[in-house]
Parts: sequence; structure tokens; C-alpha cells
Amino acid sequence: MLGGTIIAAWLAGLAVLVQREYFRPRTEQLAQAAARVTPGAVFFAVMQNDEQVGFASTTIDTAQASISVVDYLAADVQRGGKIRRETARTNVVLSRALRVRTFEISLNAGGPPRQAGGRVDGDSVLVVGIESGTEKADSQRVALTGPILLPTLVPFAVALSERPKVGKRVVLPILDPSSMSPKDVTFHVLAESVFVLNDSAAFDSTTKRWHGVKQDTVRAWNLSADETAGGAGFSGWVDEQGRVVQTTQLGFVLKRRPYEVAFENWRADSGRVATLDDRDVSQNSLIASNKRIDHRTDSLVVRVSGVNLARLGLQDANHHLSGNTLTIVPVPESALNARYRLPMTRRITATSAATQGDEKRFSALGVLAAKGSRDPHVVAESLTTAVHKSLRPRATFGAESAVQTLNARAGDCNEYTELFVAIARSIGLSTRVATGIAYVDGKFYYHAWPEVFLTDWVAVDPTFGQFPADAAHIRLAVGEGIREADVQSIIPNLKIDVIAVNGKPMSPAMNKSK
Repeated sequence: MLGGTIIAAWLAGLAVLVQREYFRPRTEQLAQAAARVTPGAVFFAVMQNDEQVGFASTTIDTAQASISVVDYLAADVQRGGKIRRETARTNVVLSRALRVRTFEISLNAGGPPRQAGGRVDGDSVLVVGIESGTEKADSQRVALTGPILLPTLVPFAVALSERPKVGKRVVLPILDPSSMSPKDVTFHVLAESVFVLNDSAAFDSTTKRWHGVKQDTVRAWNLSADETAGGAGFSGWVDEQGRVVQTTQLGFVLKRRPYEVAFENWRADSGRVATLDDRDVSQNSLIASNKRIDHRTDSLVVRVSGVNLARLGLQDANHHLSGNTLTIVPVPESALNARYRLPMTRRITATSAATQGDEKRFSALGVLAAKGSRDPHVVAESLTTAVHKSLRPRATFGAESAVQTLNARAGDCNEYTELFVAIARSIGLSTRVATGIAYVDGKFYYHAWPEVFLTDWVAVDPTFGQFPADAAHIRLAVGEGIREADVQSIIPNLKIDVIAVNGKPMSPAMNKSK
């Protein structure tokens, strides 16, 4: 009997070990997967009945202590005989161990806008708020038994923990967005295949359309959740870096494409750019509007209505939101003092790297701009000046890549930003893209600029040659690929009253912004 009890206990322990090792990635495995996450963005054509109706993107930003993942989808759907713009967005901030810290989910599809947001306290409590239409957020606390993931993070957790194999099963703790409750979901690796994708695009001046070039072969695996997963599931093809190749969301099929093919062609086909002639908020860039900046706006106070500012995440070191009044002041000096140092780059020299590949070119330019410094503050300021001086202002069709911009040495705010981000990331400086509006000479214009992570995210502007960017910048979206699509969905409803500029109140007669 004793011998039988020992054997039974041993078998039970072995079963627990097998379950933990083969069906549920351990915390160490998730941390190992997080170490392999790299910054970047992938873009998708949103298809319905074999017709492109929208655009989607996934953007990843990495900082010293966190990982940010932003998923965005915009599609034009016919409802009630009218074409309606529907959007969905998920913004997740993770620890470097791939554990959810905070998240925001917003959905505007066929009904009142719905938002949800939350934070995880110590892997034991989820504090979540749900908001629908004009109803106030309903806050609740949900007990957790351990770390949780959102469905959008499943590709990273499965692909980066270890190489996927057909027939493998993985059980992950997923937060179900529909019920805002955690549940264990089993994911199956059903198949393995090879996809041929274009990794860049070229513009055909005859057809006025972008087409893919430079084909690349990508191996991918088909992941599928159990039928019981519900809203916590994920189904699609994922490559070995955890990036989605093809998937289905909200009834749409998403197919990976170069940015210009995914977004610019869709915008051109259905006339996405609104003229907004009756507004002071223009979707033209400052360069296209022949505007130049020769001064700084030290402070700006505006009253904003028509959009949910709380969901735009405007609170930071120099943005202060009180009700619907936004006050922008200079960035404090303390925010510029980074608590980390850039990696060593002495092995890369301008003479040896400048003629080798695009990444080497960016690294070489970054090293030249850094001038031997590893202080992120010094490097970011020097790089802002270098990019500002190296490009010639020119309005462009769409957004050219950093490589195209480097070759042409010209562009508008999108190109200045793309080049800055490419160079900054090549030398280890955490950078992301911000998109919004800039206030110049009594009028707001569409604008894009980079943000660098020092003590916190700090806006810089190589287009204007400003470090840090002045108070004229109002951020509406963060992340590559979102850009005009996201801002265009906000601007039509955006109304702005300028209260004060540089501490001087604006009289009602002078205030014409809306």
C-alpha cells in the first residue's frame, strides 16, 4: 500500500510537471519570449468579400522597462445604405516579462462607442473600467490567480516562447474582452506553410497606385483557439517573430501588406482625405500649406470638445488635462535626464558602414550624430538637429520610407519623422511616432513628429528643428500606420477654442479655431 501510494503521488506530480511544461508556458518562458520582441510595425489590407475596405496595423515599441503594443483597424462598412467608418483599437503596456500592466480597448462599430481600460495590480487584481456611449465608466475589481494576456498578444506568447510545431497545444491565461474576466484558453498549431510577401512598395506615376516590390518568403504557422474561447480567442497565421501574416477580426480578413499598398491605395480609391475647408483644423501638412516655423510656442491653453480626450492619453510631463481644458507647458528639465545609457556603437564607423545595407547606413548616421556620446538626451538633441538640416522641405504623396527619404533628401513631416525614427532605433534610442495637430499662426494643421523615451516620452520635432518640441503640438495618436487614418477619424468631430497662447488670453474675436 505504501509503495502504491508513493507511485500514485509520483505519477500525479509527473502529470502536473507535464501540464506546466508542455501546455502552459511558464513565467520564465514568457520572459524569454519578451526578450525577443523587437520594435517595429506591420500593416494589413482589411478585406471584405475580396474587396479592400480598410486598413489595419500593429505597432510595437520597446523601452527599458516596458513593451507597448498598439493594434488599430479602420474600415468603411455599408450600413443602412450609408458608408460608415468603423474603428477598433487596443493599446497594451507590458512589463519586460510580457505581463500586462495597463490596457485600453476602444470600439466604434455599428452602435455607441465603447471603451474599456484597466490595470493589473501585482498579478492578483485586475482593476477595469467599462464605458459605453455617454454612460460613465463602470469600475470593477477582478481577482486573478496569475499573469494574464490579451488575445492580441497570443501570437507573441506562442511563437516567441519556442518554435511552433504542428500538433502542439498551448494553454494561456487570456482576458476575455467581452466579459472582462480571465479564462484559460487552449490554442492549437494546426498547420505550417510558406507565404510570399512584399517587404516594400514602389509608386507607379502612371496608375497613381502603389505596388509591392522585393518579395520575401516567410514561414508561418496557423494558430486556432478552442471553440469555447469566444472573445478570448485568436485565429490566424503567425510567423516565427510572432507577427501576424493573415487573420480574421470583426468579420474582416486582414492580409499583411507594405504600408503604402495597405493604406495609400485604400485612401486613394475612396477619397479618404477630407478637405475640411470650413474648419481651421487642416489635414494638410504645414509644408504643403507653405508654413514655416521661426519661433516657439512656450505655452498653450485650449478647450477641446467633440472627442474623448481621456482616451487620447494626453496626460504627461507637459500636458495637463482638467475637464475639457488642455494646458501645454514646456517640458521640465527633469524629464530630459535619462536614467539609462545607449549601447556601445564604437564598432560601427561612418566609413565602413555607410556603404553596407540600409541598417548600416542608419547606424552610421546615428553614430555621426551622437558624436561619441551615450547619453540619450544628448544624442536625441543632436539627431533632431542633424535630420532637420539634412532634408529639404517638400510635400509628398503619401509617406515615403526612411530609405526613400534618405536617398531623396526631401520630404514633409512624415518623412522627417520616419528618418529620425529609423536612425534613432538603429543605435538603440527608444522612439515612437506621434501624430496630431500643430498650432501655427492662429491655425491648426495636421502634423507628425517623433517621441523619444528619456525619463518619460518626450516629443521632439526634426521638421521644425525643435528639441524638445514646443507647446504647439497636440498629440492625437501614437504609432506607425495609425497616422492619418486615426487622425482623420478624430478631426471631423474635433472642436478647439484657444484660450491663451504664451500666457496671453485670446479674445473671443481673435479665437476662430474650431
